[in-house]
Amino acid sequence: MDEVLADPIHKFIQLYNRDYGIPLDLIIEPGNEVYHHMPEHINNKWFEYINEKGFFRDLRLIEGSVEAVKKLQEHHDVYIVSAATEFRNSLEDKLDWLADHFPFITWRNIMFCGDKIVDVDVMIDDRAKNFIGFKGRKLLFSSPHNLLLKEYERVDTWEQVLEKLL
Repeated sequence: MDEVLADPIHKFIQLYNRDYGIPLDLIIEPGNEVYHHMPEHINNKWFEYINEKGFFRDLRLIEGSVEAVKKLQEHHDVYIVSAATEFRNSLEDKLDWLADHFPFITWRNIMFCGDKIVDVDVMIDDRAKNFIGFKGRKLLFSSPHNLLLKEYERVDTWEQVLEKLL
């Protein structure tokens, strides 16, 4: 969900800008997380932000995600799988966010978990760790932290996802 459907990076940058004057035009170098670009004395603040109630509630959509998921749903069973239990307060936020932006995905097709141990044909994810043990087709959705990885089939946009899967 995060960095595939929803954009937490933009929210992190907004919060750092609000609290510390970090500019919104921050460019994250390939292979790095947003906190790698913060001064050392505040680079763990992301963990506080992400654990706050409401952090996930108003994330921006990844461009093209709603339309693409609707199109995929015409041909495939689509499930939203999120490691939401890692951040306790994210469960309700993510469920409400999905209801707002993806109301056509029913609660039966939403899975909040720890490890993504799902048996599906295709997984679209930004985190390579979620592909460990997964036997289906792996589509790595580009995000700054994974740009140096070369061993996965990569997609940069939802348009590219549709080209590969439809």
